[in-house]
Amino acid sequence: MNKTYTLNSIGIKDVTFGSHVQVVEPVNLYGCSIGDNTFIGPFVEIQNDVKIGNNCKIQSHSFICELVTIGDDTVVAHGVMFINDLFSTGGPAKGNKDLWRATKIGNNVSIGSNATILPITICDNVVIGAGSVVTKDITESGIYAGNPAKKMRNI
Repeated sequence: MNKTYTLNSIGIKDVTFGSHVQVVEPVNLYGCSIGDNTFIGPFVEIQNDVKIGNNCKIQSHSFICELVTIGDDTVVAHGVMFINDLFSTGGPAKGNKDLWRATKIGNNVSIGSNATILPITICDNVVIGAGSVVTKDITESGIYAGNPAKKMRNI
């Protein structure tokens, strides 16, 4: 039986790097921009049109999809997933990018391991607990956790 397959290899392609950026391979980084003094861990994928600020840390096994902007001094811990498709038609957008939504993460934000971030806005000075699911905009600084994430206390 003759089987065919396509092997796509991305690696690092069309990325704008600031100064003193550290990247630990293997990674898939393409069409994005990464600010000064930022660290990108292994097994990370950062897609087209993502903007990551200065002095950030993106830990291993995280996925940052298109339409995400991350401010300065932000930490994305291990295994964090960003989502831009809310399945608004009852299923995947299937390439219809008009159905995707943007995510904006402020400055000095820490996102705990295995959190899921839907297309929302998070203001500056926020901590998101490990395993949390952020489903709504966060407009005041503080510590948030749970599914859905709720404010636990002020910082």
